[in-house]
Amino acid sequence: MRGVPVLCVLVLALAGASSAQEARVAFLAAGDYGVGGSRELALGMRMKSYEARNAANMLFFFGDNDSTESPPRFRANWSRSFGWARRGGLRVAGVLGNHDYVVNTGRYQFKLLGMPGPYYTRRLGDAQLFLLDSNDVTDRQTAWLERELSESSSTWKIVVLHHPPYTCGEHSGDLKVQQRWAPLFEDYGVQLVLSGHDHNYQRFHAPSGLRYVVHGGGAARLYRLSGCPPMYPPRVRTRREHGFLSVSIGPDDLEVRTVDLRGRVTDRFRLSP
Repeated sequence: MRGVPVLCVLVLALAGASSAQEARVAFLAAGDYGVGGSRELALGMRMKSYEARNAANMLFFFGDNDSTESPPRFRANWSRSFGWARRGGLRVAGVLGNHDYVVNTGRYQFKLLGMPGPYYTRRLGDAQLFLLDSNDVTDRQTAWLERELSESSSTWKIVVLHHPPYTCGEHSGDLKVQQRWAPLFEDYGVQLVLSGHDHNYQRFHAPSGLRYVVHGGGAARLYRLSGCPPMYPPRVRTRREHGFLSVSIGPDDLEVRTVDLRGRVTDRFRLSP
């Protein structure tokens, strides 16, 4: 008789562990990758290989999806490198970069990248992602962003955009994003901001606990890193490498990994709500 409660406890513990595992969701993300050729293909195939061992629900893209500035080449390159995702049941979402704006402000990319418009939100498990058009920081988009952030009840609020508010490389932080959107990120409890544009990897820790991540090392030529202005949040990690991000989300924690084109995890960090 004494063994029955122990067995029940064990069964319940296993069931609880299984439920917690099922509650986790994940996405992979890449920026500044749309160069075509062998480098873009290598990124796509490495992401496919990684996803086969670390199941994901979505693919996100941080912009400069098409540096060829040719809609037919973009569609062919993207399908060859990332078409496996939808065939495998993954959802796809993206934002526009400056190169994407050259042809018809990037609208030819909307269908392939699952974009209903230049800015929108997506929900994934306990997270809500706010995908922004940082090429066009308007009053209208800013009002929309504040409304969406204020109404969100998600455990995790993640912002995705192309132009980072803070970066120290061949680009500097985008002043409009710094001045108009960064205060909203702080005011409404955003925990993670993901961006591209600078072709490297950088991680910044704001005093509030907000993490800013720059990863523009998808496939384009890598950029040098430089020192940061004193008013920036502290930069705690840098890498100059090609690769992508892997983000795993649960109700009690969020983990971000950077993965290089050899499949090695080169940085990781974890957040709590």
